[in-house]
Amino acid sequence: MMLARGLLAATIVLGAGAAAAQDIKIAHVYDKTGPLEAYAKQTQRGLLLGFEFATQGSMAIKGRAIKVIEKDTQTKPENGKALLAEAYGDDNADLAVGPTSSGTALAMLPVAEEYKKILLVEPAVADSITGDKWNRYIFRTGRNSSQDAIANAVAIGKPGVSIATLAQDYAFGRDGVAAFKAALAPTGAKLVFEEYAPRDTNDFTAPAQRIFDALKGASGPKFIFVIWAGAGNPFGKLQALDPQRLGIQIASGGNILPAMAACRRAWRSWPRSTRRARPRPRI
Repeated sequence: MMLARGLLAATIVLGAGAAAAQDIKIAHVYDKTGPLEAYAKQTQRGLLLGFEFATQGSMAIKGRAIKVIEKDTQTKPENGKALLAEAYGDDNADLAVGPTSSGTALAMLPVAEEYKKILLVEPAVADSITGDKWNRYIFRTGRNSSQDAIANAVAIGKPGVSIATLAQDYAFGRDGVAAFKAALAPTGAKLVFEEYAPRDTNDFTAPAQRIFDALKGASGPKFIFVIWAGAGNPFGKLQALDPQRLGIQIASGGNILPAMAACRRAWRSWPRSTRRARPRPRI
């Protein structure tokens, strides 16, 4: 809803001098297909529902129809860059929204600056989007990696706690770990190991073993903090490797329901006696 209202305000300003009959064109350039499809679908539904609510079903403002132009990047940065240029240059979009992937977003930022048109980033979260890669045409409505990191550091960071991270090897994962490390520093907890895996990883046996080796000798509470988005998430697969036998718990930030369901299924697959002895993963 906040996204839709912000877009309506922006389009009023952008179109103040335009002819009354001209459509307001908003390009939704997002990762509709690929590993982040579940997130993209929620963004697309929320955007349209927000416009419908904010305009009381008319999909128009001040007599001008709102036209949403959808473009699928297929979760490929080079596609995102080309499609945003197409939206601004060929479709004459007034502004653009998206994408889902932080990697795609970073490729799109210079295009907004080149065309001098607004790109409202939602829901990509890497700090660098509105950090060192930012330009004056970039806005965001969602949270960033630092906000995620601070919340999670407060939740599990205490003196005597040892933590290893498992993250995707691109901007989302690396920015997330950097932010988490900074947020964890004043808590007294120790970040003892960082593991990065390709986004399309399906077999987590080797990454998990490296993490287990790094944590097994630590005293006190031990956690694997997971920063992962999209298909192939590791929660259920990590649980299947039984980190609890080494006193290791799994922790992660909030996520959408499809991602959290895998971990819940893994927990429910344990025998009842095991479930009583071991708490649910902290997700």
